Amino acid sequence: MRVSREKARENLELVIETAARLLRERGLEGIGVVDIMKAAGLTHGGFYRNFTSKDDLATQASGRAASSMKATMIAGLAQSPDEPFRALVECYVSQGHRENPGAGCILPALAADAARRDNPALRALFTAVIQDYLDQLAKLASAMPEALRERHPSAILSEMVGAVILSRVVVDDEMADLLMGAVVTDIVGAPGRTAA
Repeated sequence: MRVSREKARENLELVIETAARLLRERGLEGIGVVDIMKAAGLTHGGFYRNFTSKDDLATQASGRAASSMKATMIAGLAQSPDEPFRALVECYVSQGHRENPGAGCILPALAADAARRDNPALRALFTAVIQDYLDQLAKLASAMPEALRERHPSAILSEMVGAVILSRVVVDDEMADLLMGAVVTDIVGAPGRTAA
C-alpha cells in the first residue's frame, strides 16, 4: 500500500526524532537500523527510501538533536535574562541533563562515537555544534563575572561536557553530584554569589 507524501514526510520525521533520542541514549554502535525503525513503529523496509546508510541517519538525527538542544538552551536563557551565563552552565551541568541523555546534548552522548567513525558529514556537524557553543559562550562573556572573562570558551565548554560525561559513568549519585557541583562552582561560582 502506497502512503501519501504527507504521511511519508511524517514517517521520516518520526524516524529522525526516534533516532535522535535512541542514538543519544545508546550510542552509534548501541542500536541498529531495525531497532530504530521498530521503535518508530515502522518496518525497516522503508529505511533506504529515505537514508543512504545508518551514517546518513546518524548525521540527520544528530543535527535534529543539536537543534532541539539549542532551542532548549535559548528558551532557558530567555527565562534568566539577569544571569544568562549562569543559567546556561547550570542547565547544561545538571542532574536533568545527566539523567536524560536521550533529550540532551550530542556532545557528551555521542562525541566519542563520532570521533571513531569515518563519517566526514557527522564530524562536520559536531564541529559546527562545538563552534556554536563557543560562539554562544563568547557572546555571553560580557555577562560573565569579571574573574571568568579571561577564561577561554573552549576550556569552559570542555569542562561542562566532561562533567556530564563523568557524572553519567559513575555509579554513585553522590559522586556524580559532587563532580557536577564542583564544575558549576568552578565556572560560575557558588549559587547566590558571583565570582569576583
